[in-house]
Amino acid sequence: MTQKGILAFSGGLDTSVVVKYLQEEHDMEVITVTVDVGQGDDPKKIAAKAKN
Repeated sequence: MTQKGILAFSGGLDTSVVVKYLQEEHDMEVITVTVDVGQGDDPKKIAAKAKN
């Protein structure tokens, strides 16, 4: 059975690499979570990056 994991996702290089690492090296289904705390990032861009 495939394991599932939840990852706090900023949309930056580090978390983007971790998503692929968990998927490919650990056969995990990764659920990303991004929280808008007023930092001014574009949530649509972050969502698109997480889906890719």
